[in-house]
Amino acid sequence: MRQDAVDLMLKQWLHERPDLDTSALAVVVRVLMLHKTFLKLATGALSGLGLELWEYDVLSALRRQGDPFGLAATDLAKATSLSAGAMTNRIDKLTLKKLVRRKPDAKDRRGVIVCLTARGVRVIDQAIQHRLDAADKCIQGISAKERSKLAALLRKVVIDTETAPVNQCCPART
Repeated sequence: MRQDAVDLMLKQWLHERPDLDTSALAVVVRVLMLHKTFLKLATGALSGLGLELWEYDVLSALRRQGDPFGLAATDLAKATSLSAGAMTNRIDKLTLKKLVRRKPDAKDRRGVIVCLTARGVRVIDQAIQHRLDAADKCIQGISAKERSKLAALLRKVVIDTETAPVNQCCPART
């Protein structure tokens, strides 16, 4: 089996500190390395469309809602893991690009619904294929069965880290 940089790092730790269990690092460091690579590929896939990844995230969250492709601004912020202030800024920028529009929330007079424009729907429908192609390229070396197993394992890790207190799974640096 081919080895990667993480294998070398783990061998070095084994030599220097055989008393340590480095199995968690074998996973976490690889995930961090993949994050960098996947982020570059996703960004590159969207750049040809003139989209930034954050724009894709917002448009995608709206498109997944189905017609009329809208969400309350607060729900959109939650769906994209942003603060209300950051979401307002992003909505402003997407409005200037004519990809979204605001409309009053009929259920909450103080609220606003953010909807995709017709142009926004066209852009995100094109972007999703680029995003899927880039994602497929990232994991082309593993079979459909392996993808399913890996997705299940990663889902378990995500759920576990979402329910654990932040300082329990990711202690502050010392």
